Amino acid sequence: MTFTSDWLTVFTVGMLAIVTPGPDFALTLRSSLVHSREAGIYTAIGVGAGNAIHATYCLVGIGAVISQSIMLFSLLKWIGAGYLIYLGIKSLNAKAVTTSSRFDKAKQKISRWTAFRIGLLGNLLNPKATLFFLALFTQIVQPATPFTVQALYGFTVAMLSLIWFSMVATVISKRSLKSYVLSISHWIERATGGALILLGLRLATAEAD
Repeated sequence: MTFTSDWLTVFTVGMLAIVTPGPDFALTLRSSLVHSREAGIYTAIGVGAGNAIHATYCLVGIGAVISQSIMLFSLLKWIGAGYLIYLGIKSLNAKAVTTSSRFDKAKQKISRWTAFRIGLLGNLLNPKATLFFLALFTQIVQPATPFTVQALYGFTVAMLSLIWFSMVATVISKRSLKSYVLSISHWIERATGGALILLGLRLATAEAD
């Protein structure tokens, strides 16, 4: 396969995996609704950074070690599942937003670092991401593949996730949608919380092979 066809494969498979709703989508959605557009975007940046880290260690072979170690995989799996379930339980306790409290709800913000950390940890603590990158790169990367080309593959997936989830954060927090979304935000947040818990439980039962 040529470089162009390999890169298109990475782009296509990466994009399909990213746009499929999962923990990264749920976390970005929650940050955007509960806090602000900025929080959603910084959560998206955290997700992109997490994917860049996954790609890096998979390309240098650490990912293969994790995937073959039951102990390491299980540890990462349970930590990640616990983190998602914790966030989900917090979301299930969301209260309805009244007209008088709507402005205060809209002003509820978190720091950029906290929003970034939510996206970063949510992504890094998901061993399925490790397996995804391993499955993708083992089909594309060969021993003779230059390091710069490998880096480009990893950069492509990281940028795709950053762009996609930043778009999600921007669209969901548009003023034209914000007031309506805010009026039903407690239901959306509870639904998102339920999704996070289910994703956490699904992650907890993930197998390494």
